[in-house]
Amino acid sequence: MSQSSNKFQDVSNRTLRVGILLLFSMLTIGTTAYMYLEDYSLIDAFFMTIITISTVGFSEVHPLSDLGKIFTSALIITSLGSLAYVGSNLARFVFDGELVNYLKTYRVDKKIQKLKDHVIIIGFGRNGEQVAMELRDHGLDFVIVDKRDNVIGRIREDEELLYIKGDATHEDVLKQAGVDYAKALIATTPNDADNVFVALTARSMNPSLKIVSRASEMESVSKLKRAGVTNVIMPERIGGQRMAKLITQPDVVEFLEYILLQHSKDVSLEEISCTNMADCFVNHSILELKTKDLSGINIVGIKISGAKYIFNPSSELTLSRGDQLFVLGSPEQIKEFRHLLERG
Repeated sequence: MSQSSNKFQDVSNRTLRVGILLLFSMLTIGTTAYMYLEDYSLIDAFFMTIITISTVGFSEVHPLSDLGKIFTSALIITSLGSLAYVGSNLARFVFDGELVNYLKTYRVDKKIQKLKDHVIIIGFGRNGEQVAMELRDHGLDFVIVDKRDNVIGRIREDEELLYIKGDATHEDVLKQAGVDYAKALIATTPNDADNVFVALTARSMNPSLKIVSRASEMESVSKLKRAGVTNVIMPERIGGQRMAKLITQPDVVEFLEYILLQHSKDVSLEEISCTNMADCFVNHSILELKTKDLSGINIVGIKISGAKYIFNPSSELTLSRGDQLFVLGSPEQIKEFRHLLERG
């Protein structure tokens, strides 16, 4: 369960324990007092205590002395105060939204437990929110981890978002986010030290995890790499480069943004893994693939066995299952090409 769920349970359990303790104390004190003050039997004293603290209105078992009447009055006031305390706490949980938040968090936790091959987003600031929007547009499952109350409140407004309230530098929080079954983690916090610690923790828990981290300082890049980060992004540096390119090569920037950032339905640049490539294309040239391809896509680049990039590759280049193809075309064309590549 998330920290918000645990907090609700802790408060609820504490209120329940206090209520039970008060009830037991009043029963014990009331029964003992009636036996001592009024010389009641154990059963009569217990019954008198029950009808007094419950205020059901039955008459006393035996006529009470003046001292007994004073004690009975005090017991009624005490019982009413105790019931008011327990009732007000339970009512506060309901009317302050704690119960609703608990139920929402409970449902979210159940969904998170079923996720596999999802993405974990650490931090939900400007960068984290943009990452979430992009992943949602691509239909990928993701979980947001943030420890700030105001941010969690904002996330709860969108019922489709899965979240965990907690500190991502702690192993139990990452485990709760499903780091063991996740395919990637994106650390977007502005604190480089936190990102380093998150990367170290996540890498130790899932060695195959792809980790992308934000960096604010240039000297943090090497530290993040040593911590196990796959890719390091510096938003300020990228922003500066983009602004300069808009002066030197404005049309190029707008063209690439049109393809990559505007979610155009006309054209898309995508990477296609050759891992599931049909046997008839393995160790054969790109030319043979193009010969059978009727989709009309353009192969603009290739990453050979996860190492070397080749732009505008030659038709004579031989394909293997370790390659990644970068193709340009409409979504329908890319879908048709993917089908051809995998089924021949």
